[in-house]
Amino acid sequence: MAELRINDLHVEVAGKEIIRGFNLSVKQGEVHALMGPNGTGKSTLAYALMGHPRYVITQGDISINGQSLLGLSTDERSHLGLFLAFQYPVAIPGVTLANFLRVAVNAKNRALNGDEKGISIVKFRKLLKNKMDLLRMDHSFGGRYLNEGFSGGEKKRAEILQMAMLEPRFAVLDETDSGLDIDALRIVSEGVNTLGGDHLGVLVITHYQRMLNYIKPDFVHIMFEGCIVESGGAEMALKLEENGYDWVREKHGTGGDSAEKAL
Repeated sequence: MAELRINDLHVEVAGKEIIRGFNLSVKQGEVHALMGPNGTGKSTLAYALMGHPRYVITQGDISINGQSLLGLSTDERSHLGLFLAFQYPVAIPGVTLANFLRVAVNAKNRALNGDEKGISIVKFRKLLKNKMDLLRMDHSFGGRYLNEGFSGGEKKRAEILQMAMLEPRFAVLDETDSGLDIDALRIVSEGVNTLGGDHLGVLVITHYQRMLNYIKPDFVHIMFEGCIVESGGAEMALKLEENGYDWVREKHGTGGDSAEKAL
């Protein structure tokens, strides 16, 4: 099974260090939850993993099966099997979800096989409908402009559909539960669970235990001041739900300055 490894990662934003010696290993088939208070670096980590140019890696490494991702563009990281579901997906007026997905699938296939001519419209439509059926989505969804006029739940479901079509080895879900009501959260979580299994490693970034009622983690990590300070099983999330983060602050520090609070 493939492994996503983050080793001694340090990340700066606008000249301020946000990630400070972060270490984590995620294997295919595992579900890891990353929790922590606001301003501790969780979203910074997600963007750094995907190669956002604003997030400068000053030390450490990110690798998949020993191949470093440093220096690779975002699309190259995606082609190696890394996927990021955004906290706030953007709208692209005039581009249907189906067309967007067909371009993405073709780009991935060409990256893996330079002789790939592109998926036919007939084959793509069949694939898209199969994935929509798997996620219990109405087929008309594909004809809508990407995220334009979508509710919060619809945006997140569109992200999960993208994940289904691209079939990554590792998925990072950056506060996918943000802005969702209970029904939408359940639907999105069921989609993640449907796509999971031995071939998908998942890193769920969240503030709250409620999402973990639906996506059951194998491991729960607490991030504070740019690194993981506590790790455990699912019971760790329940402890946070009951006691909040005060005990983490008391045990590991008082919370230094963090540029992420202004991001």
